[in-house]
Amino acid sequence: MRKKKVRGYVFSRSFMDERVPQHIQNIVIRDYCDKNSLHFLLSASEYAMEHCHLIFKLLLDELPQLDGIAAYSLFQLPEDEVERNVIYEKVLIQKKELHFCVEGLSMRNRQDMERIENIWRVKQILSHSNSISK
Repeated sequence: MRKKKVRGYVFSRSFMDERVPQHIQNIVIRDYCDKNSLHFLLSASEYAMEHCHLIFKLLLDELPQLDGIAAYSLFQLPEDEVERNVIYEKVLIQKKELHFCVEGLSMRNRQDMERIENIWRVKQILSHSNSISK
């Protein structure tokens, strides 16, 4: 049986108050891919500019040659819900997958998308309430 090919996606900047070195992100992605029988292709690294997702958008253009993208964390997606929904739609229309390795989640359909968005909303609410209490 052919393993699904996924391109890794890592950050060189912090995200959602997290900072993880790229080599650690790649170890987590590789481990997730091994456990889920995915063929891990080298990771693309996002630019360091805040709110930049240019490399991720380029990966979306690469999807016809891939089965999906394996990101270190779902919180590396854009913080803006509209931007995230554009990404979800591009992946779902092409019948591809998004994997979020540190959370152990994948998105293959709309039900998965809703679950991921619910997690995003909870994280944003918690982050907002923490900033208010400081």
